[in-house]
Amino acid sequence: MSPPSHLDAAPARDTPTDELRPARSSDAGELLVLQRACWVAEAFDNPGVRIPALHESLAEVSAGLEQFETWVLRRDGRLIGSVRGARDGSDWEIGRLMVAPDLSGQGLGRMLLTHIERQAPVGVRRHWLLTGENSLRNHRLYRAAGYEALPAEDESLARVPGTLRFVKPAN
Repeated sequence: MSPPSHLDAAPARDTPTDELRPARSSDAGELLVLQRACWVAEAFDNPGVRIPALHESLAEVSAGLEQFETWVLRRDGRLIGSVRGARDGSDWEIGRLMVAPDLSGQGLGRMLLTHIERQAPVGVRRHWLLTGENSLRNHRLYRAAGYEALPAEDESLARVPGTLRFVKPAN
């Protein structure tokens, strides 16, 4: 017995449609959900470290869209990733690099990182980002992309307890 025609599934596509675009204010709610989903693992890896992405309100996420150049990655309409950057003196701060947990390991994080590096304004001398001291998967990604962890005694960027700053010269 076949299902009623109104339940027939749409034909499956072989290739999903990805869209990378600047974030809009209407993305804020989904960004809040995505960042909470993404930073749970960071909290497990870095117990005792206060992770702002897990504690932000919708209003704070919305305000961040005004303060940072934020990009969102959608697949067939679903928000699956995001990253943001902002000028910090002669540096380019990169933050909130996130990929939906069920899609990790597919190169999307590296693609988003490369994209936000390319958005840095002329005159930026280096890129920097922050991650947990025990976020070893992140460390591998950043090192593979050419970043180096700053020594704890390096005062060029303030140190946050429980975190490491990674830096990379800008091209």
